[in-house]
Amino acid sequence: MSTKVTLYVDYRSPFSYLVKEEAYALARDFDVTLLWQPFTIDLQGAYGGEVEERTDRDWRKVRYAYMDARRLAARRNRIIRGTTKIFDPTLAHTGMLLASQTDESVFRCYHDTLCERFWRRDLDIEDAGAIRSLLIEAGAEGRAFDELILSGEGVRRCRTIATEAEERGVFGVPTFVLQETGELFWGSDRVWLLRERLSGTGSQPRCQNGCQNEI
Repeated sequence: MSTKVTLYVDYRSPFSYLVKEEAYALARDFDVTLLWQPFTIDLQGAYGGEVEERTDRDWRKVRYAYMDARRLAARRNRIIRGTTKIFDPTLAHTGMLLASQTDESVFRCYHDTLCERFWRRDLDIEDAGAIRSLLIEAGAEGRAFDELILSGEGVRRCRTIATEAEERGVFGVPTFVLQETGELFWGSDRVWLLRERLSGTGSQPRCQNGCQNEI
C-alpha cells in the first residue's frame, strides 16, 4: 500500500521552490503518494511586521535567509532574486490546487514554471490573468480557475487547508507530514530523515503527540 506524505509549501518561500528536487526524488524512490498543499505562512509575524516596521535584527534575518537560499540555488543552477514586496499568494495557491487535482504532469509543469518565473521576477503572482495563462500553458482549464476565484471556493479551500495544517503542528514551509504517524519534517535539510523513516531504517521518535507543551 502506498504511503501518503503531505508537503506544505508557500510560493513566496524560496525554500519551497528549492525543495522540489528532493520531493520529486522521494516520490520516485519510494512507494509514496505525495500530496502538495498550499500553506500561507505569516511573513509579517516571522519577520517583524510590515516591511517599514522591520527592525535591524529583522532585516538581518531576511538577508541571511536569502543568502542561504541563493547558496542552495547556486548548487542547482537556479536563480533566486529577492521579492520587492510581501505578495498575496492566494491566486497562485488556488492554481496549485487546480493543477494538482488535474494531473501530476500538469501540476509539475505549473509548479516548476511558476517558481522559476516568480523567482526571476518574471511573474506577478497577484495577477489573475497571468496565473490563468500559466495554468492553461500547463494543461489545466482556465474556466475551472475562474470558477474557483469568482465563487470564493479557492480562498475557502486554502484557508481550510491552512487550519488543518496548523492543527497537525505545521508552522513553516516546506513541511512534509507522514500520514501514518503524523510526524513532521520541516525543511529540505530534514528530507534525509523522512527517507530513513520510509526505508524503515530510521528510529521512531519517542514522543509525538504527547510533547505539545514542551518548552
